[in-house]
Amino acid sequence: MSKFISFIKNNKAISWVLGFQLFRLILLPFMGLMPQDAYYYLYGQNLSLSYFDHPGMIGYLLRIFSEIFGQSIFVVKLTDFVITSLTILSFYKLASYFLSKQKLQRALILIASTICVSILSFNSTPDVPLLLFWTLSLICLYKAIFEQQKWYWIFAGLAMGFAFNSKYTALLLQIGLLGFLVFSNQYRKLLVSPWLWFSIIISVGVTFPVWYWNYQNEFASFAFQSSERTSSISEFKISPNYFFGAIGHQLFLLLPVLFLLFITFTFKYIKRALAKFKLPQSKTLFLFAFFVPTFVGFFSLTPIYWVKLNWMMPSYITGIIIAAKFITKKQLKIQLIFSIVFHVLFALQILFYLVPIKSDDTWVGWKELAEETKILQQKYPNTFIFSNDNYKTSACLNFFIDDKVFAQNIIGLPALHFDYLGDNLSKLKGKNALFIDSDKRFKNKDKLGEVNPLLKTYFKNVTELAPIIIKINNKEVRKFWVFYGTDYQPKK
Repeated sequence: MSKFISFIKNNKAISWVLGFQLFRLILLPFMGLMPQDAYYYLYGQNLSLSYFDHPGMIGYLLRIFSEIFGQSIFVVKLTDFVITSLTILSFYKLASYFLSKQKLQRALILIASTICVSILSFNSTPDVPLLLFWTLSLICLYKAIFEQQKWYWIFAGLAMGFAFNSKYTALLLQIGLLGFLVFSNQYRKLLVSPWLWFSIIISVGVTFPVWYWNYQNEFASFAFQSSERTSSISEFKISPNYFFGAIGHQLFLLLPVLFLLFITFTFKYIKRALAKFKLPQSKTLFLFAFFVPTFVGFFSLTPIYWVKLNWMMPSYITGIIIAAKFITKKQLKIQLIFSIVFHVLFALQILFYLVPIKSDDTWVGWKELAEETKILQQKYPNTFIFSNDNYKTSACLNFFIDDKVFAQNIIGLPALHFDYLGDNLSKLKGKNALFIDSDKRFKNKDKLGEVNPLLKTYFKNVTELAPIIIKINNKEVRKFWVFYGTDYQPKK
């Protein structure tokens, strides 16, 4: 016991990290399935070179873990937890290149205490592997540039390629790298180094499966992530809700102290660069090169575009290292107090579901919905099941039900990667179906009152059945509309 106490005293940062990770690990079995979990699990169960809305890395990793440990919600969560834990370890290695021992400990506490790490540990998204390979890329680039270990250019190319195979945001790695070299007087000469361009060629080569899939599918994924998702930017409509919503998201993910530090040092360095034409030292400039394009770049869009809370996450890796240089002991204590309070509230919400969530982005009710759906299948045999909320209900039901569950492509609506699963909908012609959809607002237990016009277009007769009401701890928390359609007639 004395040795343990001595270890705690001498390694406070590690103790905090282990404490937070143990807390998260204990909560894993109590965390229900999220729609994102189910959707990317579907990726892994339908292996492809790439997918409609994202590259496939998160799906491949979920497939590996499920093949080893079996299919369960816990295994899905364990995948995210293990990968995120590896990200923290990689962050520790990266931060050690830039910080003293004391500041390194502060950086480690800062990243472990964020809500961001908790979300990545509990929810399968492309950001989970992205942050790991993003961090590994920076480690390799540091070794290649500052320690002149040329073989690390090869490792950097591989890591940057794997990051891109996780999420397209990883393109900002190459942008950050080239930006650093352009503005660095000391290392600008590397722009003509064959090792640099060999590294970039390797990164592109590793991403070949993504490019080839897009080539085979009329570049559908690239079109979706570029023109379709950013079309509203061209309208240039100022929206205070977007701006303040983004601030709220970042305050939540980083907690107030760390977020304010981000804003403070960003303003400080940019002001000095513009007013005095003075850039930071090489190592600090390196950190900023992988912070500014992601954090400042996306934040600058928030007045005119709804920037999702996870888009800025890659910037946290180098941003936290910079913040650790400035944070005081008092500020770190305040950050920890915020973190402990938020995590306690988070745990209470997971365990007792104290605050109803008026959204499908919740871990509550999906398993219960699947059980009720199985009962409906017995009552209405020889029917297929579908939903029309893009992917969420369909993906969750697919996770729990052995039979194939379809999405809104059944009624002619685009359905993300469900459109690319190779389903021949003509084989469903003449069959009956159960249409199940979430009532997100759930104000009462009444029926919908009117039939979706699209259902009448594809089915001969449509009858509204009693809605499915989900109870948690004897409280009615979710409602799902149910319709029975006969004689399905696909249009293609």
